[in-house]
Amino acid sequence: MIYEYRLYTCLPGRLPALLKRFEGHTTKIWEKHGIKPAGFWTVLIGDGNHDLHYLIAWESLSERERKWTAFQADPAWISARAESERDGPIVSNVKSMLLTPTSFSTVK
Repeated sequence: MIYEYRLYTCLPGRLPALLKRFEGHTTKIWEKHGIKPAGFWTVLIGDGNHDLHYLIAWESLSERERKWTAFQADPAWISARAESERDGPIVSNVKSMLLTPTSFSTVK
């Protein structure tokens, strides 16, 4: 099992639009493609109050490549993204890291 950590930094005031898009569209489209989110977080205290952090669980790099590519090309995703950005861009930066658990990790 590998985990993809993604950090989306939103433009000021646009985090609510990103959260709405994830809750109303993105996660439903992911379900259709078999993409398994492991959790979503926003910052309660500390730097990054414009950020969304999340993890996706993948069985392998090949699964990630296949499913992520299909998701990105899905007309429902393309439409949802365009509609959510009708009032302007939401995200200013995306960081992604593929993580593998250590031998002593409680998450495997």
